[in-house]
Amino acid sequence: MAQQRRPEAPPVGTPLDFAMDEIDRQTLRMVEQALRAERLALAWQPVVLARDVTRSVFHEGLIRVLDETGRNIPARDFMAAIETQELGRLIDCAALGMGLSALARNPGLRLSINMSARSIGYTRWMSTLKAGLRSNPTLGERLILEITESSAMQVPELVIAFMDELQREGISFALDDFGAGFTAFRYLKDFFFDIIKIDGQFIRNIHADADNQVLTQAMLSVARHFDMFTVAESVETTEEAEWLRRAGVDCLQGYLFGAPHTQPAWEPVSQRMTA
Repeated sequence: MAQQRRPEAPPVGTPLDFAMDEIDRQTLRMVEQALRAERLALAWQPVVLARDVTRSVFHEGLIRVLDETGRNIPARDFMAAIETQELGRLIDCAALGMGLSALARNPGLRLSINMSARSIGYTRWMSTLKAGLRSNPTLGERLILEITESSAMQVPELVIAFMDELQREGISFALDDFGAGFTAFRYLKDFFFDIIKIDGQFIRNIHADADNQVLTQAMLSVARHFDMFTVAESVETTEEAEWLRRAGVDCLQGYLFGAPHTQPAWEPVSQRMTA
């Protein structure tokens, strides 16, 4: 009689898997605690004209979480862990609320705020936006919503309809990290993004990197064809900035022109402290 074969045991996670899961759990707890305690801030980074880098066109608000020690934690350190959770939607709501408040306090500003396509249809996010627009009708024309390429491509039809609705309110849209994901060109012609932000991986050392030059020129050609404003991200050297200016990029963003700062220069010190 043949010996019966034992069923295979379920795969056991590696120590690295367990460690990563624990890191994610700790990250979730940290963000939850920060939300409850309202330890959140936006760090503002200028986006400048390529032809005149002394002129800021708008500022991007980058969400920051403050831990119990007051340490400033950027989104890249926690967003991957919360992106698919409701916690990610709440972070989007908080960022939008702070951005709208900054616009209301400073009538001459234009600001961009990041959001995930997953927040489309999230009642609290839309209620926050509608309340802001009702309180000050000029906010819409000074607000830019940034959606990453990878996020937009998850639900392209939903993003297209969402953009069409809000662009009627004067709101502009930026396709963030362009080139980093897998945008289908059949959708790109339907999206009608106002701004394309070229991902920083193509900008670094572009003055000396022939591959990055070819890829960036291709993205600029696409943007021009669809009449989209262009921003190069992660500009860190004058050589990069000069090459991009000659190539025809409209705007530049990066540490060369200013690091993200939670205390924006446009607000008086007393206003920063009470905001």
